[in-house]
Amino acid sequence: MNNHNSFSDLAFPITLEQFNTLQLVIKDFSENQLLWLSGYLWGLVNNQKITNKVNISKNKKEPVITLISSSQTGNARRASEWLRDELNSIQLNVNLIHASDYTYKKINKEKILLIITSTQGEGEPPEESAALYNFLMSKKAPKMKETVFAVFGLGDTSYEFFSKAGKDIDNRLAELGAKRLIDRVDADVEYKNKLKVWCSLLTKHLKTHIKNNLFEQVETNIIKESNKNFNINYNRKNPFNASCLVNQKITGRKSDKDIRHIEIDISNSQIIYNPGDAIGIWYKNDDSLINEILKLVKLKGDEKVKIHDKFIPITCALKNQFDLTRNNNKTIEKYALLSKNKNLLSMINDRCKMQKYANLYPIVDMIRLSPTRLTAEKLISILRPLTPRLYSISSAQSENENEVHITVGIISFNIENYCRGGGASTWLSNLREEENISIFIENNNNFRLPVDKKLPIIMIGTGTGIAPFRSFMQQRDYDSSSGKNWLFFGNRHFTEDFLYQIEWQDYVKRGLLNKINLAWSRDQSEKVYIQDKIRANGVDIWCWIEEGAHIYICGDANKMAKDVEAALLEVISKQGQMNKEKAEDFLNELRIEYRYQRDIY
Repeated sequence: MNNHNSFSDLAFPITLEQFNTLQLVIKDFSENQLLWLSGYLWGLVNNQKITNKVNISKNKKEPVITLISSSQTGNARRASEWLRDELNSIQLNVNLIHASDYTYKKINKEKILLIITSTQGEGEPPEESAALYNFLMSKKAPKMKETVFAVFGLGDTSYEFFSKAGKDIDNRLAELGAKRLIDRVDADVEYKNKLKVWCSLLTKHLKTHIKNNLFEQVETNIIKESNKNFNINYNRKNPFNASCLVNQKITGRKSDKDIRHIEIDISNSQIIYNPGDAIGIWYKNDDSLINEILKLVKLKGDEKVKIHDKFIPITCALKNQFDLTRNNNKTIEKYALLSKNKNLLSMINDRCKMQKYANLYPIVDMIRLSPTRLTAEKLISILRPLTPRLYSISSAQSENENEVHITVGIISFNIENYCRGGGASTWLSNLREEENISIFIENNNNFRLPVDKKLPIIMIGTGTGIAPFRSFMQQRDYDSSSGKNWLFFGNRHFTEDFLYQIEWQDYVKRGLLNKINLAWSRDQSEKVYIQDKIRANGVDIWCWIEEGAHIYICGDANKMAKDVEAALLEVISKQGQMNKEKAEDFLNELRIEYRYQRDIY
């Protein structure tokens, strides 16, 4: 093959001069920088395409459909991207905006509004939509009589407050005078089929509505979709096959917690991650748990079941395909009907009873306490598909180029002398060095260090919630950031549970960590928590806020995060001399400015 073609002979869309300039600019770029640049350029091109579409649609007086994605773990974002693509494919103009980027005070200007939202904790909205949600639920929410809307709620029926955020938003929009295009749908973990049906019905009603209402849409938000989530092609459907480098317990011998520091090798993956991101891990179920379940339902383990059009042994299916630990209402109901157990059958119409039972007894103990013989097909019919577990990343790639670190609390407990554990954490606790682990990166653009490295940060976390703050400090150290750093950390005992103690003490000695406040709840007769430390340091916290500090919270959503937020509101109210309502508005403004961010679970 001849290689003597001149540059002008090639089908390049740029001139020789432009090509030479480009080569000069990128000649010193690293591989990671080139990957980032390709994503950035892709984002610029696609932003322009979408913006052009919007401008064309405005000229034609066709309404822009605003689609708000409100996601906690990525499901709502993926569902929204799929819906956008489906609607775009039939020439409907959709402006997809992540809730954190949405100018919510102009929501009443929307003509057609679609919202896909998940729910977290005890019925709370995802972190990225907290400001929008609080505004809608407040007295300040505007009338929305000119808006038509539809809501798709994502949730998990194993939780008491299933899809509550979706229900709340749907009801509130109607209260404000907006008209439903179609009824809200609440979908469980496996949401794809329901989303397809909802999309089909939505499409019909959108076409009819647009045909009858050709009007000019006031564009309330600049499209911000670009390269925010750019990464290499590894995702939950196509994970990277990494390997374990280190699996080390970092709590003391006398600690009642087993917390592991795990290092994962991502060499040759071209994976890019940022401080604040999470890692998704596809785990495998414990062999002893599988054997116990098979024995209880009188199966040998070699029986075949159909998975993705292939017949595989039930043992293999239980190992890789199904969640065997977390019980839920649907599993209880299905098993009650199969086992005909009177106790379980009596709960079927009482959601609260089923929820309490699910919280008390994992699947294996439900079967143990109400035994029955099952075929392999009937056994898998009561189980939900296995889903990856997400863990906050506890390393910065700038310091650990070919590694990603996580901090994992191993869940273990006893039920009637039977030892039980969490599905993912049990598998991770037994992970050996060089053993394979399937991973992907879950971007979290709502938990990011400030772009201005001179700004101070306040980090608040308990237990494994310290993980992202370790990555923050590694990054701030690498960047030689001049901004001040303050850590609030709480756990049970100083001697046993001070995670990464040597590293934090080193940051203090070097002057990188300017302030540190520690709360050890069990080291004295009266319990002390981090919210107590926040109240005690109210004057300094307010000073840091006035200096432009960014505040971060990581850890338990149900208790810690609420208590810490209440303490912060007290500080703002007292030091800022404002009432409770104004303090809440102030904190919401910090959210909008990305100065108050939470990673809670």
